[in-house]
Amino acid sequence: MVGIVVVSHSWALARAAVALATQMVAGESPRVALAAGLDEETFGTNPVSVREAIEEVDSPDGVVVLCDLGSAILSAEMALEFLADDVRDRVLISAAPLVEGLVVALVTAAGGAPASEVAAEATNALAGKIGQLSTAAASAEGTPTGSEVLVVSDDGPPAASAILVVDIPHGLHARPAARLVSTVRGFDARVRLRSLADDGANVAAVSASSMSAVSTLGARQGDRLELSAWGREAAKARDAVVALAERGWDETADAPPAADRGPGRDTGLTPASPGVAIGPAHLIESGRPALPDHEPGAPDAQWARLAKAIELARADIEQTRAWVATTAGQDDAAIFEAHALFLEDPALLDDVRARIDAGEGAARAWDAAVTRTADGFVGLSDSYQRGRAADVHSIGDQVLRHLLGASATLKAQGVVIATDLTPAEAAQLDRHSVQAVVLAGGSPTSHAAILARAYGIPMVTGAGPQILDVREGTPIAADAALAEIVVDPSGDVLASFRDRITARASELAEAAAAAAVPATTRDGVEIAVLANVGSVDDALAGATAHADGAGLVRTEFLFVGKAAAPSRDEQEQIYRAIAESFDGGRVVLRTLDVGGDKPLPFLPQAAEANPFLGERGIRLTLRHPALFLDQLVAMCRVARDHPISVMFPMVATVAEVVAARRVVD
Repeated sequence: MVGIVVVSHSWALARAAVALATQMVAGESPRVALAAGLDEETFGTNPVSVREAIEEVDSPDGVVVLCDLGSAILSAEMALEFLADDVRDRVLISAAPLVEGLVVALVTAAGGAPASEVAAEATNALAGKIGQLSTAAASAEGTPTGSEVLVVSDDGPPAASAILVVDIPHGLHARPAARLVSTVRGFDARVRLRSLADDGANVAAVSASSMSAVSTLGARQGDRLELSAWGREAAKARDAVVALAERGWDETADAPPAADRGPGRDTGLTPASPGVAIGPAHLIESGRPALPDHEPGAPDAQWARLAKAIELARADIEQTRAWVATTAGQDDAAIFEAHALFLEDPALLDDVRARIDAGEGAARAWDAAVTRTADGFVGLSDSYQRGRAADVHSIGDQVLRHLLGASATLKAQGVVIATDLTPAEAAQLDRHSVQAVVLAGGSPTSHAAILARAYGIPMVTGAGPQILDVREGTPIAADAALAEIVVDPSGDVLASFRDRITARASELAEAAAAAAVPATTRDGVEIAVLANVGSVDDALAGATAHADGAGLVRTEFLFVGKAAAPSRDEQEQIYRAIAESFDGGRVVLRTLDVGGDKPLPFLPQAAEANPFLGERGIRLTLRHPALFLDQLVAMCRVARDHPISVMFPMVATVAEVVAARRVVD
């Protein structure tokens, strides 16, 4: 197979280009070597590094070299002089554009083509782009282009289409919208969605690769969407989205609380998270930073400041996601995965870029674009969808705080009173120091409410602006299940609420005591009650609640978001800690289940029409035997001392089970 060498002034650019290109290769990828930068931080090229890279990937099939800028070509040409004659004769330096050429070169080489064909195909990599852009320009001028490149435009009939049904309780809100956008972005296709609600009165189509655009469709439960797709992988993109819709958009979040169902519940005091509490009022003012009147700097400098702030906000969101996954569970943590996706929304970023280029400062341009996006939710008829406007502002404010150097720390205690809470603020609530939350506005279906329920913190929404006038430290009694709030209660009222707290504690104590007794049916059959575990903390919580063991340990929590796979020793340590938590109870360890919606940064995969049922789970690990073996060795070490079972995920054939069992043996 032909080897590929990437010569670039930037190590980071070269690595990113290779990571992008290898995702396009189905099956075995050609060998690729980098000769990039003078080191990982310093721009430049070095002929000696180019020579070493060529020798690293050299084979009888030859080597194709791709370069980014002029002096990179000079370094590549000089490197040829350092090579042995037989090696030099097998090397071709391509004039192809680096990114497009690298994608085409890898795909062509993976198909077994000779070096001359790989180089030629790479050089022609811009033909499609040139044809498309020149066709568009000529169309505007009313003249033909003469190009023979087939151009697919979304102005003509779509290459693939489908009707989708939104059949989930909250409609196409943040989590399912994020899954839709992620699915569409995996294909070389342009996909648009049009709502067919109200007999097709809403005829505007939006880009399915834009998080904000998809969300502002306002698609509610029962609505139908018309999907249209153009491009090389239009049919594959359509099939993948249809499969997503048929799976219920992979949405497993809780339904809205009973108090929010039915008409007339959008306003007024409303239960959001049950519980009874008494505590001093603690007011939290909006942490929204003030926008500066003047921001010095050229557009490029403004954009660079904003890009850095976005990356810092992304890191914050990932940290919050990891914390919520550990404390509340993966389903609630998915809220923040949708938030991270919003930060790369092309419609939002294009709007910001246009404003900055027009002379606005980074902070005001970002705030205006975020406000425009949030306003798209405000007019929607569904209360759950309207609540997403607050999420958009929350994410936008996180970026602004980094951009302007404002603090975002939330130190809450007692009965928290606020206009509303963002998901990030709700994630910081400490269940040991916060007795309850009372919001002047808010929504019982907000992500803040979801997190409060997960943490077991009572919350009431819709208390009205007058609640913000309560003085700091004033006693508050709250029964969130009944949506009852009493400010500065009398002695009798306090006694009544204390009785409720005592009764609630008694109920919980009885439940905890019953949890320690074996679960036995009336006719004497004992049923094992097992925990679903995604961390050591999950295992400890399950054991504390008297689970008989772990029925499923989702081991991918050790791998997802990491730059490299954990070692055998690292895995053994975690699996052993989980097993020890259950003190002799059986633990079922599932081998790595990634792929589809759970990619690994260090394990690139080619795009598939249906990645959820394609190279995923057992098929992925069988293709990477070293990764699979490390995990099974760690599991077997723990099995010497504890009752361990192994589960293989996403099995489709007997052959897969046989192959996996061989590795275990």
